Amino acid sequence: MLDHVSGGGFRISNELKNKKRLWMRCYSKDDVLGPNIIPIGQHYENLFDINFWHTTRFMCTLRQGPNYRHYQNFTAFKLFAMADQGGLWDWRARENGIYLKKEAGEYVYNPVWMHKEYDWIY
Repeated sequence: MLDHVSGGGFRISNELKNKKRLWMRCYSKDDVLGPNIIPIGQHYENLFDINFWHTTRFMCTLRQGPNYRHYQNFTAFKLFAMADQGGLWDWRARENGIYLKKEAGEYVYNPVWMHKEYDWIY
């Protein structure tokens, strides 16, 4: 029996200013990633196989350094239907919020340009 039928992933990039580090922790039903500290101008990337039932989902928490009080919890990757083939969810942490661009694989409409998805919680 086939365990996996396609791939997906997410990337989290630190585009904060003033040498702020980005704290991240992500998890799925089966995996915990982090916590990790992402230096400014760098990123963390997680590529994986999508399970047979297309229920793969990752949740993440990001926190802005240096005091890590500004944060956001969000769904970093999920599939919308059996026909969804995954793709890469490209997240960018910026001073005024967290931005997203999906690269291929999306089943439902989503802009192909970088757009603000979340504000920071203070």
